[in-house]
Amino acid sequence: MLESELIQSPLLLVLLLIVAFLYASVGHGGASGYLALMSLFAFPITFMKPTALVLNILVSAISFYFYYREKKFEWKLFYPFAITSVPFSFLGGSLTIETHIYKIILATVLLFAVARLVGLFGKQKGELKPINIPLALFIGAVIGFLSGLIGIGGGIILSPVILLLGWADIKKSAAVSALFIFVNSVSGLFGFVSKGGTLPISSVSLIAVVLVGGILGGYFGSKKMNTQMLRNVLALVLLIAIFKLYTT
Repeated sequence: MLESELIQSPLLLVLLLIVAFLYASVGHGGASGYLALMSLFAFPITFMKPTALVLNILVSAISFYFYYREKKFEWKLFYPFAITSVPFSFLGGSLTIETHIYKIILATVLLFAVARLVGLFGKQKGELKPINIPLALFIGAVIGFLSGLIGIGGGIILSPVILLLGWADIKKSAAVSALFIFVNSVSGLFGFVSKGGTLPISSVSLIAVVLVGGILGGYFGSKKMNTQMLRNVLALVLLIAIFKLYTT
């Protein structure tokens, strides 16, 4: 089936809306979710990576706006990660890897996303600690490279790491992750384009759907909202995608 026909699937559009809503509600852009859905609908890898990055840029920007407006963002928590993540994301975005290896890496990241969605890790610690700058620089570099390589923003990894290390509370980690995702996605996309990659024109029609989901998710998530049931449903969808990625 052609890409232009695949993106007209009502089921795909509804699922994209839900993914954008849920990820934006916790300060994420949703790339891991978009990639999972596109793999389920058998989109080619050449379509998936740039499309996920563009959608990620839009939703993470919206999410960051709402969290910033609620005064949840802290620059001192953000910049150590960004300093190293941006150049490494560009490097990762400029690389092309074999489809089989790409699927394995993506499936592994999606396992991380599932664990985060169902609350297996990344819960807020009671006592907050000052950020460790050298460790943050290293974490930023690793996540940045991985982000550019497979087409995600890295927030699905960064957010629980910040919480596990006790460097911020849930809302502040969400705000930092939102901007982290934005800058990494932009850098990764530039890296992709610098090596001759192009954005599929047909992916533009998906933008309106994720914009609606991102705006609603960012608004309600920056306030107070319990979406655990929907997150469990999304986790099930991701598990199906993981199974398909590992077996094809």
